Amino acid sequence: MIKVLREEKQYNARRFLSEFPNKNWSRHGLDHLLAKINRFGTIKRRPGTGLTNHTVGTNDNIDEVADLVQSQEDHPQTHHSIRQIVRETSISRSSVHRIIMTDLKLKCLKKECAQELTESDRFNRLQRSRELLKRYPVHLVDFIWFSDEKLFTIAAPYDPQNDRVYVQSSVKKKNVGASRLLRTRPTFSKSVMVSAAVSVMGCTQLHFLEPGIKVNGDYYRNVVLKEMLLPDIPHVAGDCSVFQQDSAPAHCAHDTVAQMRKEMPDFIPPDLWPPNSSDLNPVDYCVWSILQEKVYGTRFANIDELKCKLLREWAKLDHEIIASAIR
Repeated sequence: MIKVLREEKQYNARRFLSEFPNKNWSRHGLDHLLAKINRFGTIKRRPGTGLTNHTVGTNDNIDEVADLVQSQEDHPQTHHSIRQIVRETSISRSSVHRIIMTDLKLKCLKKECAQELTESDRFNRLQRSRELLKRYPVHLVDFIWFSDEKLFTIAAPYDPQNDRVYVQSSVKKKNVGASRLLRTRPTFSKSVMVSAAVSVMGCTQLHFLEPGIKVNGDYYRNVVLKEMLLPDIPHVAGDCSVFQQDSAPAHCAHDTVAQMRKEMPDFIPPDLWPPNSSDLNPVDYCVWSILQEKVYGTRFANIDELKCKLLREWAKLDHEIIASAIR
């Protein structure tokens, strides 16, 4: 009907839409069909056009993609990326993606960075974690004070993954100015190291360590503990507190352990804290990252500006986030 009305009465797309409002035709579809009638005099599919009879979604291709995209049970970390699968199988990228998502019904998970553990570390971590759970059941977790140090630099941390520059497709990269393509930062950015401890009950102040100082056992005991952290904790927790520190050399020194036994109601000794377990300290895996995200929204001209920003954001930090992470 469309072909006849077009050839005999010269109907255009607008006329078809007004004459046949109940057909639910689209303007784009009519324009395409009328152009085909004008050019070829028919609406039939011409030889050599359209989809071919074969498809890449065969069982063999699906099985091959499944073997490559997933790690084998006895060989972890042997999976291939989509780009590697395309090179190895000669299947198009879109087809590989369709097989993964539609046929295999797989979803992509982002990997996280973690500390590599030796077999000895794994064994010790498991045993010490069990001992910690026995010694500090759920109702005692609120009294644990987790402590850590962190280095903040004037230059903001940089993640290049999504930092991109868009130009016209006809422009070559060599013709784009260096100021647009390069993100520069000083080789040695000025920095400040901070120390803090947190618990469900509250937090210590954010303390700044002396610039350029080496945090050895003496400095850690006489300054970080005696002058900074330990005086803050009783103001919040009174005499009910458990102090935690990681396995850094200054923390494991005999004099440090003796000082903790003398000055704290209770603390987690080095032989009880699991090795290489920064993921068990909420200051390390949660608090510092939140503070860093809030601090680096602006640029800093000097260390003093960075310190002021750190103190402001530390004072505004929502403690419920910290408490949730600890629990």
